[in-house]
Amino acid sequence: MPIDAFEPHPIVRLLGKPSADFTGGDLVRAVEQLGLHQVNLRYVGGDGRLKTLAFPINSRDHLLGVLIRGERVDGSSVFSGTDPDASDVYLVPRHRTAFVNPFGERPSLDVLCSFYAEDGKPLPYAREQIVRRAAEVLTEETGMTLEAFGELEYYLVDEPARIYPVEEERGYQESSPFSKGQRVREQVLGHLSAMGVPLKYAHGEVGNILEEDRQLVQHEIELQPVPVEQAADHLVLAKWVVREVAAAHGLEATFAPSVSSAGAGNGLHIHSRLVRDGVSTIVGDEGIDDTGRRLVAGYLMAAGALTAFGNTVPTSYLRFADGDESPGDICWGEKDRTGLVRVPLAWNGDVLPGMVAHANPGSTEAVPEPAPHPQTVELRVGDGSADVHLLLAGMAVAAKRGLTDAGSLKLAERLSTADHDDFEQLPTSCAGSADALEAERELFEADGVFPPELVDAVLERLRAADKAAGDFTKDDDARELLVRRYWHVG
Repeated sequence: MPIDAFEPHPIVRLLGKPSADFTGGDLVRAVEQLGLHQVNLRYVGGDGRLKTLAFPINSRDHLLGVLIRGERVDGSSVFSGTDPDASDVYLVPRHRTAFVNPFGERPSLDVLCSFYAEDGKPLPYAREQIVRRAAEVLTEETGMTLEAFGELEYYLVDEPARIYPVEEERGYQESSPFSKGQRVREQVLGHLSAMGVPLKYAHGEVGNILEEDRQLVQHEIELQPVPVEQAADHLVLAKWVVREVAAAHGLEATFAPSVSSAGAGNGLHIHSRLVRDGVSTIVGDEGIDDTGRRLVAGYLMAAGALTAFGNTVPTSYLRFADGDESPGDICWGEKDRTGLVRVPLAWNGDVLPGMVAHANPGSTEAVPEPAPHPQTVELRVGDGSADVHLLLAGMAVAAKRGLTDAGSLKLAERLSTADHDDFEQLPTSCAGSADALEAERELFEADGVFPPELVDAVLERLRAADKAAGDFTKDDDARELLVRRYWHVG
């Protein structure tokens, strides 16, 4: 297959093959020809953040060994609760994830890695292995693949602008010079594209917040659908790149779910679709079909428990209370932004040619048909604190439940905003989220997806965070201290 002339990934262009076909030998060739001097093995730790293990290149054999064999690391320093007496684990590169690091002092090749135990089996509590197992179980059970992507919101924090000052709550898709941070957005787009992260677009988001000594300007990056395992990695990479680029401009970036009582927090809405043999299974001639409704029902059935992975800090629940479009009701609707699950406006093949012809008089150009169909289902529960690998793994578990539960279509009908207005509520605190997960833990632990020890750790962390926060809702100073405590999450 020839490589597209617009391909932004330099290693793909160099090798003339898609990243899915990369080998260790291919990456050695890329290092040689691109003049790279270092290899960084990257992985997601137990805190959901991207970690780094840097290797100087001593020889060709040394380079090939690092890229194929990987390294051993101390699992007890990566994952809480690991026994220090038997904590050595293997870190093995996934060649298809390789990219040229756009930052750092030395030109470097970066590769994401997977964890394995002493016996060579996938390390069950490693983030990437959990979401991979969840995806495998879903496909084995249904024959379908869950694809997903995120809408990643963040704020850039700076001194108040002296010229073209920002206007509060007027940032949605604002343009420069009124928009602040456009250069950051554009550089982030360029870096992520060259790293092999498929993107839809980036824009200014609604949240402009003006305070006495600073301004907070909200932005959003929307990615493209890929299998859930890749979608989780892409979100972690996107957060890393946003922070690096912002820091290079002397700005602070935050994904915090609540940044101020004066404006919106940062959500992390996840779009998803089910695909079989390259064809979407959630949409038919009349829009969202029964498979799509079963997917929606699966998310709604597990909604409370999913907050344990998508809303992990006390300020997550401030966002629910403060935000005009933050969900509280466990319900869904088509094009309705108040529901927990939303089916966005579809690209209507019947009306699209007419719109294109009206916008471009005299044009006879055919309107391209994307494959798979771009229709998605949007889960609006998550925020910037989300443990994205666990959230996406949880969504795959919930999807399987919806697809296999005999009552899911009736549930979807009952929880539609079109016909009802009295719904169950999401948890209102970390402790409530922990209770919801505990009540559903068998669902997530089934088929060896979520290890019981990891579920225990999530429950303990949520309840401890809730206890430490206390009652911060009655005191503005206490609230501000809590917001600052969870300023850099995920």
